[in-house]
Amino acid sequence: MTVRLPAGLTAHASVAASSANLGPGFDSMGLALGLYDEITVETRDSGLVIEVEGEGAGEVPLNSDHLVVRAIQRGLQAAGASVDGLIVRCRNTIPHSRGLGSSAAAVVGGLAAANGLVAQADLEVLTEDELIQLSSQFEGHPDNASAAVLGGAVVSWSECASGGSRYGAVGLRLHPDIHLFSGIPNVRSSTAETRVLLPGQVSHQDARFNLSRAALLVVALTQRPELLMTATEDVLHQPQRAAAMTASADCLQRLRHSGLPAVLSGAGPSILVLTTQAELPARAIECGNASGFVMRKMAVGEPVRWD
Repeated sequence: MTVRLPAGLTAHASVAASSANLGPGFDSMGLALGLYDEITVETRDSGLVIEVEGEGAGEVPLNSDHLVVRAIQRGLQAAGASVDGLIVRCRNTIPHSRGLGSSAAAVVGGLAAANGLVAQADLEVLTEDELIQLSSQFEGHPDNASAAVLGGAVVSWSECASGGSRYGAVGLRLHPDIHLFSGIPNVRSSTAETRVLLPGQVSHQDARFNLSRAALLVVALTQRPELLMTATEDVLHQPQRAAAMTASADCLQRLRHSGLPAVLSGAGPSILVLTTQAELPARAIECGNASGFVMRKMAVGEPVRWD
């Protein structure tokens, strides 16, 4: 049975950016970052109105194909609710196509906004596990989506099950001595385009290397941050993507050669530095700026919120 929500209900959601992979944790590790998209949704008698401010304004579709709208509808469906019409207002600060989880944020934010609506109708809201499952279905992998849901650092996984893939994630308690810095360029990159650069098979040696580094990364993030330099080494995806984003590859190499644990953020082209240094050295900022990256300190992102 589907409950039709009345016109005049309003809900709000706030959702963080995210960085996936963190070096060796390809499609499995993620970290929420302190950049937030804000979504406000209101039920109405009919029709669909979408307003976008900030990132993506004038670029994203203003119809039912809009990712936030699709996620709201999916969330309502999962909760057993429907609406006759919607006004959706998006205030975006997460850069698009930069490897900062903007699409995951749109999906998680839309699902959370749906939660805000159904809660007012005394319906059961989606749990964290359900938010991770539904948002990961949109994404096809759970790293960005689970970080946006849970906040902080996460380890996520997928498994084949009858009826489709099942996704899960657990949060990690990030060591308080770790500081985050992002390097965000003006150029964009498509995850789909860079993913095709990855080989269908890898050697046993390379797989073993990344397994050891991913395991070590969990230790470095939670207990031994002095191990971050070694723990963020990767041979499975960053070298293969280098030819498609030479500025990112060059900046990454320079930062690591200067002793900073830098990684490609998701599929790039942004870069993330995880370090125990409270401020970046001047040479690192100059290196980033020279390669076209805006280097800035970044807080750890909070879990998705709705009301």
